[in-house]
Amino acid sequence: MVRSEIISKLSKKIHQKLKKSEIEKILEVILDTVIYGIAERKNTEIRSFGTFSVKKMKEKTSRNPKTNEKIYVSEKKSIKFRMSKFLKSKINQAKDVTN
Repeated sequence: MVRSEIISKLSKKIHQKLKKSEIEKILEVILDTVIYGIAERKNTEIRSFGTFSVKKMKEKTSRNPKTNEKIYVSEKKSIKFRMSKFLKSKINQAKDVTN
């Protein structure tokens, strides 16, 4: 699902009380707040959904498989997401639509 689909679904759920542009602004504020929290290295939790946190990736020496040359990879940060028990149960209850 892409951003425009999320906005359309929110618009339908709210019964057209808010304009799509207003819903888009609200979604933008929510995402900016989550991003700011993660950038400040704060765990950001959305109840019933999950927790976002920063994960440090250690520096390492790797290898280019094509040339077999050793490459130094510096330390970097990544995002870690841990889903809530509620989300996990919803995903496991969902019916498989591929069958």
